[in-house]
Amino acid sequence: MLPLSIPLIAAGLLAAAAPAQAQERIYRCGNEYTNNAQVAKAKGCTVMDGGNITIIEGTRPSGAAAPRPAPAAGSPPPATPRNDSAAQRARDSDARAILEAELRKAQQRLDDAKKAYANGQPEKEGIEGRNHQRYLDRVAELKAAVGRAEADVAGLQRELGRLGPAPQ
Repeated sequence: MLPLSIPLIAAGLLAAAAPAQAQERIYRCGNEYTNNAQVAKAKGCTVMDGGNITIIEGTRPSGAAAPRPAPAAGSPPPATPRNDSAAQRARDSDARAILEAELRKAQQRLDDAKKAYANGQPEKEGIEGRNHQRYLDRVAELKAAVGRAEADVAGLQRELGRLGPAPQ
């Protein structure tokens, strides 16, 4: 019975080793991978060393159109449909009115912040006469508030500039 078990053990070892055999060589071509040596040689790909590579292809959105070719250099960009209806003009007018109101509020906040900051020399309040660090901290906060208010005003002015001149 001993001679019969040795071939069975050898067959079992061969069967177990079969899935563990080396894969074909895998080549990396930029962000693409291939196991075709001819394609890899033509593209100048490099052989991947190390463990196995698992590639999962992403899903494509349903109903996706084919990619559009880029416009040739010097050609005008494709025309985008413009909506010059009364509804669009009303939305633009509302946007301008909202931005102008926000700009007025931001300018008021800037004026208040500058007044409180007093060019870096605000009046000392309460305990600040005895605690100079607390005074310096408050001055730094006031300076930061002035900077934020200035940035807000500048941003709102940029947005109004993008809308173009006010309609007459």
